[in-house]
Amino acid sequence: MSFRILVAGLASLGLSALSTHAFAQDDQIQRLATDKMENFELSSIAWKDEPLLPKGAKSALVIGDPSKPGVFMAYLKFPANYEIPAHTHPFAEVVTVLKGTVSNGMGGKLDREKGAKLGVGASFTLPAGHAHYLWNQEESVVLLTATGPWNIKYINPADDPRK
Repeated sequence: MSFRILVAGLASLGLSALSTHAFAQDDQIQRLATDKMENFELSSIAWKDEPLLPKGAKSALVIGDPSKPGVFMAYLKFPANYEIPAHTHPFAEVVTVLKGTVSNGMGGKLDREKGAKLGVGASFTLPAGHAHYLWNQEESVVLLTATGPWNIKYINPADDPRK
């Protein structure tokens, strides 16, 4: 009888420790946070050059901080006939087309014969660490939703505009 009580007590202690650990992890989850209501219109965005992408890309942060842990959202604007060579990110992303059309594909090298062409209102998801690329034919704007700290690693290091 005392052996059963000991086992039951140890099991209860183990479950208590697991649930405490789960609650502690939940407290560490980075949530999307803002301290004000704000509206955004594409026609009045203050665009900045985006140094992580090839020359010509512009960005505007909507919410969050891509350099810190947590969810962020940013607009990205690409000029006509723009390409982002094959690359990966440390976390998954969701990209929604807001203006123009954007083509995307998966793999280690940009291939315009593969991939999908997406118009306004279309979205695509990109798994963490999965090589992908993007191109367009007309000026395009997308909304990027991702988790920071965000980074980009080009498959071919020579494609990295930071060098």
